Amino acid sequence: MRLRYSSALVTGASSGIGLEFARVLADRGCDLVLVARRTDRLEALAKELSTVKVEVLAADLGSEAGVAAVEQRLADSPVELLVNNAGIASGGPFTETDLDYEDQMVKVNVLAVMRLCRAAVGPMVAAGHGGIINVSSIAGEQPLRGYATYSASKAYVTTFTEALAAEVRANGVHVTLLKPGYVWTEMNPDGPARDSMQGRIWLEADAVARHAVDAVEKGKLMSVPGVQWRAASGLIQALPRQLVRGLTSRFDAST
Repeated sequence: MRLRYSSALVTGASSGIGLEFARVLADRGCDLVLVARRTDRLEALAKELSTVKVEVLAADLGSEAGVAAVEQRLADSPVELLVNNAGIASGGPFTETDLDYEDQMVKVNVLAVMRLCRAAVGPMVAAGHGGIINVSSIAGEQPLRGYATYSASKAYVTTFTEALAAEVRANGVHVTLLKPGYVWTEMNPDGPARDSMQGRIWLEADAVARHAVDAVEKGKLMSVPGVQWRAASGLIQALPRQLVRGLTSRFDAST
């Protein structure tokens, strides 16, 4: 099925969900701009996706120069679909975490998302056509002890995306929020065995990417892959906040 968007820029495209976004979009005939830090991986992926036009842009979205380079690329030649997938995470007591890394997390997970949306959405509104996928997480719906900055950064992406979608929908721009649960990626190298009871609730990265692309194609605001995670998301939103805090603290203590 050919996509309604002919060109897309994907951040964090060298691995995980971002790499699968690139594959899904290429399979649907979408020319690509692939953004990540690791040039060698991007170039290898570009060779793999030979059926479409692929441009490689090496950029660190935790740096001012990296974000500015992607903003300039979007200004020079606007794309019809932006996929804000790049993100980093860390865990541990906030008082013991590396402050420089926490700062980088905010830059990549929050500021880069906001700035690239701003760079991409103007031309989309002017054209009356475009799409944006912002990758958040179920973690953004709850205060996760041990992941204070990460869960807060994803909460920003969730709220920002919902607000942006409301602002630009009348202009023909569809904004979709992807909220996955646990996903098998390089960010989660210590996950459970795939055939274990816990492992069965984890998601494959390619299925996550397909779910989000289908959602933006249909003009849907939310993409929550996996019935187990849709149930979890609904439950978290329905329960009183105080109860959610208590449950997440117990879960943290048991893991």
